[in-house]
Amino acid sequence: MSGLFATQLTLSHFRSHHLARIECDDRPVALFGANGAGKTNILEAVSLLSPGRGLRRASAEDIARRPESLGWKVKAEVTSLSQVHEIETWSENGNARQVKIDGKSATQIALGRIARVIWLIPAMDRLWIEAADGRRRFLDRMTLSFDPNHAEHVLAYEKAMRQRNRLLKDQVRDAHWYKAIEMQMAEAGVKIWASRTATLQFVHAAQDQAETAFPTATLSLVHADDICFQNADDLADALADGRGHDVRAGRTLIGPHRDDIYGVFTAKDVPAKDSSTGEQKALLISLILANGRALKDQTGAPPLLLLDEVAAHLDAARRAALYDEICALGAQAWMTGTGPELFAELGDRALAFEVSDQNGSSTATKVKIP
Repeated sequence: MSGLFATQLTLSHFRSHHLARIECDDRPVALFGANGAGKTNILEAVSLLSPGRGLRRASAEDIARRPESLGWKVKAEVTSLSQVHEIETWSENGNARQVKIDGKSATQIALGRIARVIWLIPAMDRLWIEAADGRRRFLDRMTLSFDPNHAEHVLAYEKAMRQRNRLLKDQVRDAHWYKAIEMQMAEAGVKIWASRTATLQFVHAAQDQAETAFPTATLSLVHADDICFQNADDLADALADGRGHDVRAGRTLIGPHRDDIYGVFTAKDVPAKDSSTGEQKALLISLILANGRALKDQTGAPPLLLLDEVAAHLDAARRAALYDEICALGAQAWMTGTGPELFAELGDRALAFEVSDQNGSSTATKVKIP
């Protein structure tokens, strides 16, 4: 296969894993074991092959194995479009994580150009009914998979907004202090809006073109006060015009940091938030698969998929449908579950590892799916 897959993964002092090595090929990877054995920790390690703080959004310090707290390291050999890369990422003594690609220091953004990684974890099951910030993070992870520069734009916007919010809280009204900061926010903000909008278009197109066992969701990007601009000057002017309200509120009230996404169960024309728990989960799976299909169309390779405990929420027929779609996509999906029976429909189409806790340290042992 000439897509994207990891063939070697080594975890050192990472969460519950003192030292774990997993060797695999381009097939999906099933990880099973008791709760607390360390399965999700392996998925978290794979998620750090992409930019950001990983699927748990943990600090570098929190990832280190306790009680040693010496630091941690993840090393992987990744094949991306027939090119083999060695990726290393680590943190020492709780410091910001570092990255090397093929032995050379690199930025996290550079990771996004090699390994596109998307995930679905149990914490996301409440996506449709929780606060807007969770849905923004979900959209931004999808956006980052298409545009590795998106993270840089978000960071630039948030840095400038923090500076502006400090001025607002201090009741500063002199326009001179705001102008440059607001232009920085505006330049990054219109790029964020453009990338988010393009991402929804890519995902919708991928859903419309595929026959799938999972229901489709129609997503709309909702802007605070319906304010959205394609031109940085227009957004900067809107920020300037809103300073009076923002000073009274002590924070910035317009911009992409206030965006939300509104989801609809397309076939029933019912808001996703009003759908059943099972339907909400199925809609999320559908979006993850559509994200993968759209990435394959654009880049030539599907992303790495991380699906934590996904099988536990599906009956046997829908599990089989999910596995068929993953294999048809050609994606290396890393999946977790409590028992091997949850992956029986995969058979030899996947590799399986039993993860267990032995004397306070997690181990991963290769086994056959029964």
